[in-house]
Amino acid sequence: MAYNPRDHYFKKAKEQNFAARSVFKLEEIDQKFKILKPNQTVLDLGAAPGSWSQYCSQKIGTGGRILGVDLTPVAVKLKNAVFIQADLRDLELEKIFVEHGFKPSFDLVISDMAPNTTGIRMTDQARSFQLCELALDVARKFLKKEGHFVCKLFHSDDFITLRDLIKNEFQRFEAVKPDSTRKISKEIFLVGLKKKND
Repeated sequence: MAYNPRDHYFKKAKEQNFAARSVFKLEEIDQKFKILKPNQTVLDLGAAPGSWSQYCSQKIGTGGRILGVDLTPVAVKLKNAVFIQADLRDLELEKIFVEHGFKPSFDLVISDMAPNTTGIRMTDQARSFQLCELALDVARKFLKKEGHFVCKLFHSDDFITLRDLIKNEFQRFEAVKPDSTRKISKEIFLVGLKKKND
């Protein structure tokens, strides 16, 4: 079957006013593991174009808050979200938290970060692994005890390393390839449930 960028999930996202089809990946992970609840605070890394934040916004409601970070501006407007355009590696997150009134312990850290692909598989996989490590490091520092973590990885031999790193920090580890992920895609989502300690 030929690759079709305007597939079922693309159309479904448009119908439901989501910024991108990737929303259904997070929705499936949430339905499996119940990671989102009312009144939570969420840190969304690689937030653009904003569909993951849109989904979180609905689930956490007006009592919850989202902080989204991306190199690319996020055009989506949400009453319970703040978006920062910056490189996560250059950002002093503690300052951002204070500026925008966030307490630096989140219920959920999610990362849909992906490298700008080069077409060289080994390079893209290595960069994807580095972004997952970066996201996990943020979760180590700013995720509260019993909080959850989700990150996207381009599947490679580094999967084992990352799995073990997540297992060290969380009570339970899961790897998921959601139904809405394109068949040709090497994406896999790694989930850490219930952080072991602050």
